[in-house]
Amino acid sequence: MAPSSYSKSPCAACKFLRRKCMPDCIFAPYFPQEEPQKFANVHKIFGASNVTKLLNEVQPNLRQDAMNSLAYEAEARIKDPVYGCLGVIPVLQRKIIMLQKELDFINAELIRNTSNGMPTQAGRRINEGASSLGFHHSSI
Repeated sequence: MAPSSYSKSPCAACKFLRRKCMPDCIFAPYFPQEEPQKFANVHKIFGASNVTKLLNEVQPNLRQDAMNSLAYEAEARIKDPVYGCLGVIPVLQRKIIMLQKELDFINAELIRNTSNGMPTQAGRRINEGASSLGFHHSSI
C-alpha cells in the first residue's frame, strides 16, 4: 500500500515546479499547498536550486526561520527590486520618530493638564484642558 503522502495534494513548490511531491520532499514543510504565492516569490528571486542547496546546508531546527526569511526578502524584493527589505527600514524609522513625537506631546499634555487640575469638594481633581485632547471625564 502506498504511503498516505502520495495521495495528498502536492506542496506549493512541487505544484509550481510541476513535479510529484514525494514524502521526503524538502520543500513541503515550508511551502504548504495553501500558500502557492510564497514559493512563487521565493523561486522568482532565488531559484529552486539555490533554495534546495540552502535547505540542505542549514541545520534542520533553523530551516523554518531560514525559509520565512527568504519568503520575506523575496516579497520585499518583488515590491522594491532595488532595496528589498532594507527599503522598509527608513519607513519604519520615520514612523518611530513620528510616534515618539506624538507620545512626547501627549505626555506633556497630560502633565500640564494634571498640574492645572483643581481640587473639588469631593477631593477629586478637574482637568480643565483635558477636553482639548478629546477626554471628557471631569475627574481623575
